[in-house]
Amino acid sequence: MLTHRSIDTPGMIPITPSICLDDSELEERFIRSPGPGGQKVNKVATAVQLRFDVGCSPSVPVPVKRRLIRLAGRRVSNAGILTLEAHRFRNRERNREDALERLIELIRKASHQSKPRKRTKPTRMSNERRLELKRRRAQTKHRRGAPRWDD
Repeated sequence: MLTHRSIDTPGMIPITPSICLDDSELEERFIRSPGPGGQKVNKVATAVQLRFDVGCSPSVPVPVKRRLIRLAGRRVSNAGILTLEAHRFRNRERNREDALERLIELIRKASHQSKPRKRTKPTRMSNERRLELKRRRAQTKHRRGAPRWDD
């Protein structure tokens, strides 16, 4: 089901046109799947734990590494190792593909740089509208108070 791999570059996983990961940068560990299950769940390690060292990866440019660490959040350790666990499926191979696809998607998201926001000045009409709404709200709240004798 993995369509990401290219036949002409064995061992390389294409992410974007400029970023390709080497298979040797990924570490897989098979663990027992959490949650409810029958007799099989206690003896078969079908869940996969995929580890990728973001900090030491030569394949990923530095700005993408920074964005990837920010995007991944708690999944990245203090040492800069990104850990993804996949246990959606009952079969080891599909969980492996799932974890790899999630890693690829995360790196693709990190490779897109968002445009910086340009600060703009509010228009005169929007300022006037805002102030008018504030005046109305203040009047409403003023009328809610106890009646005064001097009014």
